[in-house]
Amino acid sequence: MSDLADWIGGIPLITRYWFFLTVGFTIVGKIGLVNPYYLVLLSDPFFKQFQIWRPISAMLFYPVNPMTGFHYLVNLYFLYQYSSRLETGLFEGRPADYLFLLLFNWICIAIASLTVGLRVLMVAGVMSVIYIWAQVNKDVTVSFLFGTQFKAFYLPWVILLFNLIVSGAFIEELIGNLVGHLYFFLMYKYPLDLGGRSFLSTPQILYRWLPNRRGGVSGFGVPPASWRRPADDQQQGGGRHNWGRGFRLGDQ
Repeated sequence: MSDLADWIGGIPLITRYWFFLTVGFTIVGKIGLVNPYYLVLLSDPFFKQFQIWRPISAMLFYPVNPMTGFHYLVNLYFLYQYSSRLETGLFEGRPADYLFLLLFNWICIAIASLTVGLRVLMVAGVMSVIYIWAQVNKDVTVSFLFGTQFKAFYLPWVILLFNLIVSGAFIEELIGNLVGHLYFFLMYKYPLDLGGRSFLSTPQILYRWLPNRRGGVSGFGVPPASWRRPADDQQQGGGRHNWGRGFRLGDQ
């Protein structure tokens, strides 16, 4: 039990809540404590019956059955791995900023899903995090199936192509990649590399709930030099970015 407690305690804060809420909602729907119908995103109940919890439950619930169980476990693993790496790397010591990333991605994914009729949002949410991690670590070499190696930059699109070949579906992965790109572009690429205005900033209320901290687990990923702004050190929510070191997928 102590090993399990140590493992749980070692998961970064935001990732820990996301991971176990996803497991919990899935179990609740699977064993029938709540009818899965009320956990998925449906436009008519959401808009006409004001069932406003649906975008939240649809991000955390996954309909597990013999056909989807492996896919769920793979995405749960991706959630744990890449959310942990992003939270302890790019967002080390900045839990409010990481929570804002997830909230922004969730809202965008929910809007896109209502447009295309996507009922379950978990995969898109995980893919949006993978996309951002891959951008931060784009030159890191990662391994995929059968020992195939390539730059992390291509990882989100390799996953999309793999699911397209295996299942013929790709809309969840595509939405996740596009939303991840939108966040990355608005938060980093446009204001820092292209000199544009900053359209995204973490609300101060999140900093009051989750203040910045120093120290902790060393992170993953090294940013381009152009991303570093002296002004960030004076901002209440910014702090000094602890970008950490590069990481090769599969290293311990």
